[in-house]
Amino acid sequence: MIDAVGSEVAPVPVFWRAVAGARNGFPAGPRYWTPFGMTAAFRPDPLGFYMAAFRTFGDVVGFHIGPFRSLFIAHPDHIKHVLQDNNHNYEKGVVVAKLRVLIGDGLFTSEGEFWRRQRRLAQPAFHRQRLAGFVATMTDATRAMLDRWDAARGSGAPLNVAAEMNRLTLGIVGRTLFSRNLDDDADEVGRSLGEVLALMNDRTMRFLPSPLWWPSPDNSRLRRGIRTLDRVVFDIIEARGRTDEVREDLLDMLLRARDEETGEGMTDRQLRDEVMTFVLAGHETTAMALSWTWHLLARHPAAAERLRAEVALALGGRTPTPDDLQRLPYTRMVVEEAMRLYPPVWGFFRQALGPDRFGEHAVPKGAVVFISPYVTHRHPHFWDNPEQFDPERFAPERLRERPRFAYLPFSGGPRLCIGNEFALIEAQIAVAMTVQRYRLAPVAGAPVEPESRLTLRPRGGLMMTVTGA
Repeated sequence: MIDAVGSEVAPVPVFWRAVAGARNGFPAGPRYWTPFGMTAAFRPDPLGFYMAAFRTFGDVVGFHIGPFRSLFIAHPDHIKHVLQDNNHNYEKGVVVAKLRVLIGDGLFTSEGEFWRRQRRLAQPAFHRQRLAGFVATMTDATRAMLDRWDAARGSGAPLNVAAEMNRLTLGIVGRTLFSRNLDDDADEVGRSLGEVLALMNDRTMRFLPSPLWWPSPDNSRLRRGIRTLDRVVFDIIEARGRTDEVREDLLDMLLRARDEETGEGMTDRQLRDEVMTFVLAGHETTAMALSWTWHLLARHPAAAERLRAEVALALGGRTPTPDDLQRLPYTRMVVEEAMRLYPPVWGFFRQALGPDRFGEHAVPKGAVVFISPYVTHRHPHFWDNPEQFDPERFAPERLRERPRFAYLPFSGGPRLCIGNEFALIEAQIAVAMTVQRYRLAPVAGAPVEPESRLTLRPRGGLMMTVTGA
């Protein structure tokens, strides 16, 4: 059998009970007699599962799951076809629909004209000029976090840096998009979010998840977690409704939005879904990107020293401003390379509304197509030494060497994450300000491994010690 780079590979892994060859244009790949067999093979190690599929079968893998057909694609050209060139033939589909019990019909899950309307309403909140206005809030929140770390530096006690990044990014989202200080809610939201994401991850992996009303222990925990998050979200909405003050933030835009035909505004439920989407997606993914950045810098001292030198030269010890962002190119390259190796959204789905093709391979109507940035970011045709941490990959001259869809931590096409530039600016500022004051080192005997839930997280957190810069 031949892999994606044209060399012989090891036999099919033992968790593949059988292999179905290409037939009627549908690509070769593993065969499972029931959906539950596929789930059992996939769940222990999703990242290893898809990497093995890619190395064994190549750029297009056909999964035969009982009577169902699914495809996994890894080549940038095929991904571009799905996300951009023929995007009208694909929707987020049945897998993403399982997330609606948590985030309803927000920007992440909605489709069609409703999604386009909501995107138009939210887009002005992320224009470049407005993003520049968020920088002061981002620096204030980062400074407050670093001040809290003084105690840890003095005591030598390790910090859970992943939890700290979650707290930081939640605070920034609250203040920038909703003009709300969420610091008092951070611990409760963090605990509830961690539990809810774990349970939602389990639901998306199940072929037939139980309805939320079913009296199982997991459903009870999920309902309880959603109630906690709903309380925070509805409190944000209701507090804004008690004032006539115009804040010019995302929430204000959503509250003032009116349908062009009917003149009606959003219902409380629609507002809730959008706020929930931005609270969750707007802080969890950036927090994980920052967490992996610190993990990688701690293990690559030469890159860390180059980063410190750039920050010292560009800032001279002062707080960054919007004009300083262009003076910190290596800082941004470090974050981008961290998201290449550990993309917070490690995989996502599309479902074909009609038949399609990837070259010689047929895509049946209704087929679910899986795309994994984690795998594509390791494609050897586009990334030399793909497991190596090398921020120079994102130098401007090297960017031109790669297809656009070889790197997609924020998806791509019309459904490109609306907050992608917001997240990168936030991460750039947090990294620059942190290395001005502290060094983060791994705790001996505390292994770090990725856990592929809805986001790619360090399993059990990221324990690190803090010392002065």
